[in-house]
Amino acid sequence: MIAGVLVEISNKNVDKIFEYNVPSNLFDDIKVGIRVLVPFGKMKVEGFVLQVKSDKSTDRELRDIISIIDKEIVLNKELLDLGKFMSSETLATLISCYQVMLPKGFKAKNGTSINIRYDTYYKLNEKYDTNYKFNDKQISIINLVKDKKLVERKELLNISSSSLNTLVKRDILVKELKEHRRLIYNKSDYSVHELTSEQRSVVEAVINSSPDVFLLYGVTGSGKTEVYMELIDYYLKLGKTSIVLVPEISLTPQMVSRFQARFGDKIAAIHSGLSDGEKYDEYRRIVRGEVSIVIGARSAIFVPLKNIGIIIIDEEHSDSYKQSDPNPRYNAKEIAIIRAKAHNCSVVMGSATPSLEAMARARKGVFKLLELPHRVNGRNLPKINIIDMNQEIRKVKGHFSNQLIMAIKARLLKHEQVILLLNRRGYSSFVTCKNCGFTFKCPNCDITLTYHKSSNTLRCHYCGYGEKVYDKCPSCGEKALSNLGIGTQKVEEELNGLFPDSRVLRMDYDTTSRKGMHETMIEKFRHQEYDILLGTQMVAKGLDFPNVTLVGVINADTSLNIPDFRSSENTYDLLSQVAGRSGRSEKNGEVIIQTFNKDHYAISLTKYNDYLRFYMEEMKNRRSLKYPPYYFLCNIRISGKDAEYILGEALKIKRSLERNFPDFIILGPSACSIFKINNVYRYNIILKYKKKNNLNEVLKLVVDHYKTNLKLHVDIDFNPSQMF
Repeated sequence: MIAGVLVEISNKNVDKIFEYNVPSNLFDDIKVGIRVLVPFGKMKVEGFVLQVKSDKSTDRELRDIISIIDKEIVLNKELLDLGKFMSSETLATLISCYQVMLPKGFKAKNGTSINIRYDTYYKLNEKYDTNYKFNDKQISIINLVKDKKLVERKELLNISSSSLNTLVKRDILVKELKEHRRLIYNKSDYSVHELTSEQRSVVEAVINSSPDVFLLYGVTGSGKTEVYMELIDYYLKLGKTSIVLVPEISLTPQMVSRFQARFGDKIAAIHSGLSDGEKYDEYRRIVRGEVSIVIGARSAIFVPLKNIGIIIIDEEHSDSYKQSDPNPRYNAKEIAIIRAKAHNCSVVMGSATPSLEAMARARKGVFKLLELPHRVNGRNLPKINIIDMNQEIRKVKGHFSNQLIMAIKARLLKHEQVILLLNRRGYSSFVTCKNCGFTFKCPNCDITLTYHKSSNTLRCHYCGYGEKVYDKCPSCGEKALSNLGIGTQKVEEELNGLFPDSRVLRMDYDTTSRKGMHETMIEKFRHQEYDILLGTQMVAKGLDFPNVTLVGVINADTSLNIPDFRSSENTYDLLSQVAGRSGRSEKNGEVIIQTFNKDHYAISLTKYNDYLRFYMEEMKNRRSLKYPPYYFLCNIRISGKDAEYILGEALKIKRSLERNFPDFIILGPSACSIFKINNVYRYNIILKYKKKNNLNEVLKLVVDHYKTNLKLHVDIDFNPSQMF
């Protein structure tokens, strides 16, 4: 028997199937989709069995498979085929496509194996020898367990293992091992709500239609999650499974908690906030068929569920569904549609601010458009006020307008809660010298260092470089260093000065980097242990706090100034989403947005919750500039440590593309907006096109041409979410 094995080495030169002889003792266990250990050169590496056949296709002597790693199939036929499709579409290695489907504990390059953990239980043997002469300690143990089916070892704290082992050897106690689950979900006080007529209409439209892709456009607070759960419940009763994708790790615990309250132990969570052991346990529960509902971030789209009835994508506008780096650069929304076709099921993508591409498809009839235009129970959308900081900056010293200060005071007096958004972490954007103009920059990247006051360090948020801050300028020696820009730490300090009696909770990457902190902070704020929640964009989506009646945006222009064609869309999405956190219960909500660009349509239209008008305005710009959804995009990034050399090669690539695609718009090569990251220089070539033609084949030739070139790296990103 011969096995075709794809080894777990992410190198384009070995991205192919290698044949191995299957020893006779492994005949019964070798199956397509399991992992094996094989010799490869002088190494022993793991790999996936992709073929099993009787004859070898070469005359040379084959080496033997060393051992089998999994007796269970970890990648079924659907996922194996999906990996091949992804490799062809993204031009990534096949092994990288399979690796992205599995949690870290299944990956050979992890370096450490994840072990299954067991809990020990004891029960009384009903047929034990009653004539045995027990001592007092043994009698007390028997009395502890005799009225219970199973007693966990940790319940027998004061009893030694030797005493228990003696009773097991005498066949008086029976010892059982049960697999330990490292992830336990928090209980929720959620209860099932009666659907509104609008929600019921949406549910019926999905279940009464043939399998399709639906875009659910529902305002914030319209109860999209209730619709998702009702649909899942319907398909669960038909014996079908479901996948629910959410964009942010911080949203996953809250979503899991609500689903767990309704569906019990039928759910599993898959996201990067879990430990390797927790992911490993959850994935194995899915493989064994113990789970009917999987909730998670982007990579959860690959879970090996069978008989899928529906796939839900919440906050579909989020760019986090697109993997930007590393390969494979897939879009979870596209993968969801492919998997839905394989399972003959529907995809429901929901958002209060749908992506332009999704809305354009819905308006053309490619997707089916469903709407929830009102909040549940007739609650009003919050009143939104826009503050012109060009005028206000002359009146105030800090970063808070008088209107926002007064509004916060009013809410604190009423014991209501406030959410403040500042989409930038750290204390300040950068540190500069007022005397000579020196600015601290990362030595590895083309970017200024961000000051973090709590640790008194300057850090690069791209490569991780850090250094201590001293009181003198390293260039001129003067004590003239100044913090410019604004970060969450600085705003927190300002808040404590303005409202000394308030309890402020800062939620950003720095404060939530430890495991479980997202969930802990959300729960503390929900239980009103804090008055003000200050955070980056992680506080803008999906969170539901009944006592929040005021949302303030410190600077609405941050995302607007990013050099990306989606900056207006991202700004409108972010402002609309964070505004939706206010007034979600019986109390009326208010939103105050501070900006230096009050007349920009991405900001001004937020005041009227007018998504469709924004959509039309932005579509005009996209059409004139030939951007999606009117044109497809492909970004070719050429990188290396020799800037002059990679520019020369980038120009060669551009000339080749111009010969092959005269109808394409080809821009560049131009330096990326962040030209150097970790001492690697980067150039972009951007392609705009309406028809792909043979683009993949030509770009694969380009990638293959440079795959042995150690001085240069070529990355391809189709329909990129960001291009800096």
